[in-house]
Amino acid sequence: MIRVEKLSYGFPAKDLFKDISFTLETGQHCALIGSNGCGKSTLVDMIIDTEKYLYDGKIIKDDSCRIGYASQFSVRDKARECSVFEFLSERFLKLQQEIAIVCEEMAVAEDMEAAFEKYQNLLDLNEAMDGDNYESNIRKQLSIAGMKDLEETKLSQISGGEYKLLQIIKEMLLSPNLLVLDEPDVFLDFANLNGLCKLINEYKGTILVVTHNRYLLNHCFNKILHLENGELQEFEGNYTEYRLSLFEEKLRLKLQSIEEQEEIERTEKMVEILRKRATILVNPAIGKSVNAKQSQLERLIARQIKAPFIDVPEPDIMLPLVEKERLIDENCAEEEKKVVLKVSDYQVSFDKELLQNVSFEVLEGEKVAIAGKNGTGKTSLIKDILTKDNPAIHMDENIKYACLSQLQGDLEDGDRTVYQVMQDAGFGAKESIREYLAGYCLGGDMVDQKVSELSGGEQNLLQIAIIASSDAEFLILDEPTSHLDLYAQIALEKAIDEYKGTVLMVTHDFYLAANCADYVLYVEDSTVRRVRTRTFRKMVYDKYFDSKYLEMDKKKQELEANITSAFKKNDFEAVDKLCTQLQELSEK
Repeated sequence: MIRVEKLSYGFPAKDLFKDISFTLETGQHCALIGSNGCGKSTLVDMIIDTEKYLYDGKIIKDDSCRIGYASQFSVRDKARECSVFEFLSERFLKLQQEIAIVCEEMAVAEDMEAAFEKYQNLLDLNEAMDGDNYESNIRKQLSIAGMKDLEETKLSQISGGEYKLLQIIKEMLLSPNLLVLDEPDVFLDFANLNGLCKLINEYKGTILVVTHNRYLLNHCFNKILHLENGELQEFEGNYTEYRLSLFEEKLRLKLQSIEEQEEIERTEKMVEILRKRATILVNPAIGKSVNAKQSQLERLIARQIKAPFIDVPEPDIMLPLVEKERLIDENCAEEEKKVVLKVSDYQVSFDKELLQNVSFEVLEGEKVAIAGKNGTGKTSLIKDILTKDNPAIHMDENIKYACLSQLQGDLEDGDRTVYQVMQDAGFGAKESIREYLAGYCLGGDMVDQKVSELSGGEQNLLQIAIIASSDAEFLILDEPTSHLDLYAQIALEKAIDEYKGTVLMVTHDFYLAANCADYVLYVEDSTVRRVRTRTFRKMVYDKYFDSKYLEMDKKKQELEANITSAFKKNDFEAVDKLCTQLQELSEK
């Protein structure tokens, strides 16, 4: 269906792709993964709108290929008063109108052949979209997504996550040959993520999905495309199999690299010995031997393994150091701990009552996650905390705080360059900024880029980098893992876990809440209740996901972390044993 051959493309300051090749076959469910800013969204756009780009190589699409696309950014016209069903019906009704108009034109057409061809094309499109059964198809898709009760709900009254799912359903209903979804999971709550998973798995056509979501990666795909450092790796199989394959290949390459280094060292010593002999003895044969050994050495160095997918740089995220005198003794009684944030009888409403009777306290040193369905008022609560003008909310006026916003906060002016943003944050010369950003796997070339030119993940990492340079004792984070690649997600989890200050974070990332929070403020039934992390885990297990999968995935993550640690220690025997354990676990 889609064939890409030796594709090369880039900008003056950066090459995105270098001779990459891959295929997308009919019926495949394919995930496109890779580090933030590696060019995934650009590659997707090149497939969709090929004529817009100047590139080397080939992008070959079947003549019958119709592409559907849902962007990672969904903007809703809240002024529209149509229902969910009417919204999903729009394209079918428009096509029926077009068919009716052509029928009227055919009755008086002078060029009957051209009119009939237009009529036949519309009929073919209607058949491809199964337009005659669109009403039952809409209800079926809503049921799969767990949204059948929303059929008559006004578009303006549904949550952002629900609207994002509707956009995906709308594209699926048109039955494109290739459906492209760019980060469809961002900001989805647990219920909507589960619905998205079911929609993808039920879809019979070909799908290409850009995602960093571990749950989707483990459940929805039979092919992986991994884009990294300008190169692309194509893997037939699921994500779990791919991860295991990467570890096994890394082990093989490490052992091979050791052998190569030993051979290079032996050859270097031989070249040095022969050179010394050549300076003492005037002998053409020795000179030839020197040249021959030097050529052998150059060949050995040239064929050393280069594997951009094996050793992907992980961001080195270090959150602010908290002054020692403000650290909390873990054995300290709660009543002795300082109250950082107090919310008393808080309420918020727009078209309807979102939150009411909300009261809670966040104590110094606590890490607290706010979780719940889309559209329940979590972000509104965070905004009110930050604006400090709601009498129901009191933050310790002496505490130093920093925030990360899903709206990019200080980065809203996309026309500013990264250099200007970093200078405003107190950074100095460009070279020091380049060096600092490199620790976050943000390339030095981005210093002169406009913020609007960065990917969503790069913008998020930039915010984290700025926060990390502060002296904040209290971090307020709104969806901090959104758009972040898998490596950055894990690095951020580790950084939050090690941070000695106070954290309040809104998140739909199960792993972040389960692994980093002391407890969860769960938003439900228009209020907030405090639940233990263990209770939260069980609640999510029972209500949304397969508990066996989540427990198994936790064990896999622990094994993968141990494998990574063993690699860093060059303990390859341990790596081999752990890979065997991971394989056995994956086969259960």
